[in-house]
Amino acid sequence: MKFWIRNVLFLLVVLSIVISAGCQEKKTGATGTKGNGAYETLKLRYEGSVGSVTYPELAEDLGYLDPIKLEWIGNQTSGPASIQNAATGQTDFGGAFNGAIAKLIASGAPIKSVIGYYGSDKDTYTGYYVLNDSSIKDAHDLIGKKVGMNTMGAHAEFVLKEYLKQNGLTDEEIKKVTLVVLPPVSTEQALRQKQIDVAVLTGMLGDLAVKNGGIKKLFSDYVLLGPFTAGSYVFTEKFIKQNPHTVKKFVEATAKAIEWAQTHSREEVIARYEFIIKKRGRKEDTNTVQYWKSTGIAEKGGVIQGKEFKIWVDWLKKNGEFKDDQVKLSNLYTNEFNPYKGEIEKK
Repeated sequence: MKFWIRNVLFLLVVLSIVISAGCQEKKTGATGTKGNGAYETLKLRYEGSVGSVTYPELAEDLGYLDPIKLEWIGNQTSGPASIQNAATGQTDFGGAFNGAIAKLIASGAPIKSVIGYYGSDKDTYTGYYVLNDSSIKDAHDLIGKKVGMNTMGAHAEFVLKEYLKQNGLTDEEIKKVTLVVLPPVSTEQALRQKQIDVAVLTGMLGDLAVKNGGIKKLFSDYVLLGPFTAGSYVFTEKFIKQNPHTVKKFVEATAKAIEWAQTHSREEVIARYEFIIKKRGRKEDTNTVQYWKSTGIAEKGGVIQGKEFKIWVDWLKKNGEFKDDQVKLSNLYTNEFNPYKGEIEKK
């Protein structure tokens, strides 16, 4: 019954996205100055992230985005919510896990990925953490346990279920693992208070939790899948069509910011992030960014590779959520605007 209700709610959300997208034409580009240079709009509405810096924010601070400016409208609660907000015109772009993007596009949402923005490598990854004295030692010990994550239907859930399947759990056994939605900033505390049995923590949050003591890593997406870019920024297809020069500038600037973070020292990146967080004046501390280690992005400048979507499309097919011909990889993303596309293709 819960599964049925969840799918009905998801379809209602998608329906609202498709309807809203039809009304988006009057919203997108309305704040810009057509004819001012090559850009159709000079303002892009977006959601940020508490205590951290997004690559578009870094691009703006480095001057790569000029003359286009970002308009912060609040902080995102999850990737799926972020891309839904972009699809309905509440923001101009959003970002999420590639599997969540594929699901939304397959359901009729007119969005397209334009650049990768997060991923996993040996230094930066999504980890699944337990208390040091936990009885959980392997996948089978998770049966009947609670796993806290920022949202369902996204990166944390997909990776967890892949881990459980790879370790021999049946579909019925996997259903006995309870997923609990928690804000990322509260997940470590919930684990320590034993409200959950496993905490899903990404990158800097995981490192900070381990440093605080009493917590250890059970497994990570990097150990499970190797290095990969996991999520992308999206625009609606209508926004891209109406604002091609603005989108091209956004992707170029964000790609350069990613490349800047990929090639500068850890100390330089942290210092820049501290500067940006303090300058924007949102009353945030900079403790978390001290644990920044890498972008986690597999390719230079966030160039998207088909395999980064294919792995999740195949997973969704295997789990009966996609039909064989429901999704074409070419409809999910484009590298058209990325200045580093040619360098990656020559590899």
